[in-house]
Amino acid sequence: PNVPIHSYALIDDPNAPKLPKTNKGNTRHVMALLSEMWIFHMAFILLGTYMMTFYAPQNYLDGVSWNYGCWWKIGWLLPLPYTLICYVGLTLPFRTPKYLYNDPTMPKRRVDNFYILTVTKGDNRDAVYRTWNAHKHLERLHPSVRVHVLTDEPYFFENINCYTCPKSFETSCSKYKARALEWYRQTMAFTEHDWVLHLDEESVIDDESVKRCLEFAWYEKEYTWGQGVILYNQYGYWKNWAFTVADAIRVGDDLGRFQLQYSYFHRPIFGAHGSFLFTNGAVENAITWDLGSLTEDYQFAMKAWEYGFKCSKVPALIREQSPQGFLDFLKQRRRWYVGIKRLPHVLPKIWAFFWTLGIFCLYGTVASIIIGLFIPLGTPRWFGLMKDFSFITFIYLYILGIFIQDIDKGVHPLIVFIRIPITFVLQFVASIMEALAVMYGLIMAPVGFEVIKK
Repeated sequence: PNVPIHSYALIDDPNAPKLPKTNKGNTRHVMALLSEMWIFHMAFILLGTYMMTFYAPQNYLDGVSWNYGCWWKIGWLLPLPYTLICYVGLTLPFRTPKYLYNDPTMPKRRVDNFYILTVTKGDNRDAVYRTWNAHKHLERLHPSVRVHVLTDEPYFFENINCYTCPKSFETSCSKYKARALEWYRQTMAFTEHDWVLHLDEESVIDDESVKRCLEFAWYEKEYTWGQGVILYNQYGYWKNWAFTVADAIRVGDDLGRFQLQYSYFHRPIFGAHGSFLFTNGAVENAITWDLGSLTEDYQFAMKAWEYGFKCSKVPALIREQSPQGFLDFLKQRRRWYVGIKRLPHVLPKIWAFFWTLGIFCLYGTVASIIIGLFIPLGTPRWFGLMKDFSFITFIYLYILGIFIQDIDKGVHPLIVFIRIPITFVLQFVASIMEALAVMYGLIMAPVGFEVIKK
């Protein structure tokens, strides 16, 4: 069968072992903390930049606007557009509607079905059941909640709400994940009163975040899709230090660049994630998933923008897992990079171009250090100021990502502070890994959609 005949989430098996709850986190505390941290973000980055520029011994020159040493140091300034965007996102108030939603007289938007959809190929049996066991109780939180798992044939799992896309189903251009999502959309026959929360195979959402998604659907009537913050601390957190730190900047990116996009622009200017994509049924029906892209999430978001659908921030969290192998890390980043670069829109190509500049920033920094040993020229202070701003912002994005994940995980305060200098050191390794992934994408573009192991 391709669809379950009833919901297995509401069936209690008296013989089944009592499993511990695994969709745990500190969503309420983390979101409350983030709503107040924007002032600290501003103070830390500006003070850090000032101290580094005016007090650190870096041989900066006053009264000199340019010298020929600036030419081989130009790579220092390449990250500036990205760090400026992140800084603005970090230092604008982090919108949380905790008081707005408490008004009992506020009218609600009708929600008939809220589908929590885990999308997986299905070949990792343990991961499928692990996610199902983490989420199945969520159907008891509200009558509209439905917990589903979407797989590809021949992978069908009994005794769970498994929907399996048949091999015979065809679309005009979509493959892999997007093809399965298109089959699911047609099978479920969405209406404007349905909402779908798209999750990856290893993604886990807690009860509080489900409540916040429902509130978004009820009250945010101007917006028909949105995303929240993704953490990477669900499984294997700090099992591999390098990958944990490498994914920390993705958390910082959500809190900076994507916070700016969803809270203030309400348009997918900077992109979209494939996981924690919360969409209204009318949006899915208008756009469909017949897109034909390696990054179907970003293309879906861009088409939603073209159709006039506005997006916003969902004030909630989900938790995922970092890659645990170096090749899987490279493949993951390569797919994002190449997929974004291939999208037929101007903005994705601009962001892919800036991503490519990261290679030249790395090489330029290394070259400037080597050349500086033989030609010890000072740097104009204004030039150094911009370099220091980017450096401090980058460091802060990594440290903030680890700090927030530790708070969510309930890590001992002493361990939280010990991990700050560790993150500072390992972020240099993570930056090299990111640059290698871009080089990998430039040299060997992926043929199709690659499912990595986590």
